[in-house]
Amino acid sequence: MKKIVSIMIIVFISLNLNAQEKTIDKDSIKKSSIDSSKVKTLDSTIKTLYAVISAEKEVERNWDLFKFLFKPGAKLIPSGKDNDGVYKVRYMSPEEYIKSSGDWLFENGFFEKEISRTVNTYGNITQVFSSYESFKSESDDQPFMRGINSIQLLYDGERWWIINIFWTQETSDNPIPKKYLGKN
Repeated sequence: MKKIVSIMIIVFISLNLNAQEKTIDKDSIKKSSIDSSKVKTLDSTIKTLYAVISAEKEVERNWDLFKFLFKPGAKLIPSGKDNDGVYKVRYMSPEEYIKSSGDWLFENGFFEKEISRTVNTYGNITQVFSSYESFKSESDDQPFMRGINSIQLLYDGERWWIINIFWTQETSDNPIPKKYLGKN
């Protein structure tokens, strides 16, 4: 009897989550006038991610397009050492990222350019290690920062969704390995 009740609970929860997810996804797509080709391929999704956060000083980002890239519940997770040398992470929703970084991006200018990509796919899930360089202006010759974005994506049969972006910046004691600096 306990086994039957447990199975029924699991089925109910699964059906309920599935119904909620479909409602959220369809509603976000209906409300959006965004060109779905931006998320049709893995490559277009990654390129859109970099393009949407990159702009000169005092140029507003297309935050609707930014949010369109992410599956509901997705997280952006920066990591790095604190003042005591301990690695820490911060978990943010796309909305929280916009609130915490949007003004800085607007006031300072920011361009993040992909310099290398390593892709691993199994079924409908993909893990991308995307090495990047960051500039304050597109005309800058030297980046002020480099690092690696670990991007997890889901292909639902129609489009690509970003599930998480987990990243860390390059430091003198943690340089980007050569195998992640090759050209695309």
